[in-house]
Amino acid sequence: MFNKVLIANRGEIALRVIRACRELGLQTVAVYSEADRDALHVRFADEDVCIGPAPSKDSYLDIKRIIAAAEITNAGAIHPGYGFLAENAEFAEICESCSITFIGPTPDQIRKLGDKINAKEMMKKAGVPTIPGSEGIVSSFEEALELTREMGYPVILKAVSGGGGKGMRICRDDAGLERGFHLASAEAGNAFGNPDLYLEKLIIGPHHVEIQLMCDTHGNCFHFGERDCSIQRRHQKLIEETPSPLMTDELRERMGKAAVEGARMVGYRGAGTIEFLVDSDLNYYFMEMNTRIQVEHPVTEEAFEVDLVQDQLRVAMGERLNYRQEDLVHKWAVIECRINAEDVEKGFRPTPGQITALHKPGGPGVRVDTAAYTKYHIPPNYDSMIAKLIVKARTRKEALVRLDRSLREFIVEGVPTTIPFHKEILKNPDFMAGTYDNNFLDDYPKRKTDTGPGEKKGVTMKRPAENPTADATTEEAKTEKIITDK
Repeated sequence: MFNKVLIANRGEIALRVIRACRELGLQTVAVYSEADRDALHVRFADEDVCIGPAPSKDSYLDIKRIIAAAEITNAGAIHPGYGFLAENAEFAEICESCSITFIGPTPDQIRKLGDKINAKEMMKKAGVPTIPGSEGIVSSFEEALELTREMGYPVILKAVSGGGGKGMRICRDDAGLERGFHLASAEAGNAFGNPDLYLEKLIIGPHHVEIQLMCDTHGNCFHFGERDCSIQRRHQKLIEETPSPLMTDELRERMGKAAVEGARMVGYRGAGTIEFLVDSDLNYYFMEMNTRIQVEHPVTEEAFEVDLVQDQLRVAMGERLNYRQEDLVHKWAVIECRINAEDVEKGFRPTPGQITALHKPGGPGVRVDTAAYTKYHIPPNYDSMIAKLIVKARTRKEALVRLDRSLREFIVEGVPTTIPFHKEILKNPDFMAGTYDNNFLDDYPKRKTDTGPGEKKGVTMKRPAENPTADATTEEAKTEKIITDK
């Protein structure tokens, strides 16, 4: 048991954890870098400790400083939020060795599920469908070529320790495979300190669908339906929604059971998300498991009327989850937009600076998770997210209307944001109809939609390709640019 929690994070997720702790009667400790001295999570926590200068490596990623902050404030637990050290097995291990409760899975679970090859093998044993590919690491281009001869092109190389599109390369021929192998390996080594790659068959035009899980230490594990995260740019999620437009009741039940069985395979503890690719024939394939709370967790919270962060805290305190799977009812259609400080017209370039005016939308069915305020200065050292706009309604159609209204009310002045971008997406008939997939969003703003005289040009979207080869070629070109840019 513990009565004080240190939040090893910043921004809106730190504020979110503070709120959950306060409602459970727990005291909180905020840690902050010099760049975040005036941040809201610092203001609203019961105690605060400066842990270093602005660079993440000297503050939010410095394990020694965070542990020291917990010890001097007598915090009995640490909540890592998402990002930074949230999926760092060494950090979780050090917490345990210092008799500090890590609010998340065990170090062994993080380590096993963080290795994508190992996670894939475990899911296979649990009966979860996986994407055809290598049985382990491909150690050379020659080995990758031999495997590809058996599977056929297109294939995709992925970093074993990867995420966010780094260390990833789509290959459609031998020359592309050789070039991709060396570039992906080099990028993976730079980004994750591990150059190892594995190989998979490329699934054309899938949906990216994830299943939210919560498991306690008494053998209970529950799923909370799905979130569709297919609207992405450079493998970074922009819009999430539930229910997924392609989901059926039968598919939801199968995927939910598969996710639960996968988690039970390791005796999983706490909040986790299993991510799948779902093809046009509604076949689903395991991608990876995230061993933390997700950015988009409010989508599930609103749809099921639960508090996942409080559940994390209760599980960490050894409590039993008081759910029954049959009682977890999907009550609302929910959509989330990530509002980032980015200049869309300049390739989504981050735009740190001072917010000179801020007005958040409100009304029934509208939630805004943010740590921003008027005159808040967005530092250049961290991610560019200002807020998450979440709307809910009885139907997807009603939720889209509410989202449009809320985006019109959302005012952020002083820095460019992605609000205009989201407004443009709502003009697209394929998005509105739910007939999109993972390849929906083309490179913006390099190509503009052709419009009539006097009409404003907007975001380029594309329908699912009738020609899989053409679709994959476009995706390969986009991914090659990712590698170059990174």
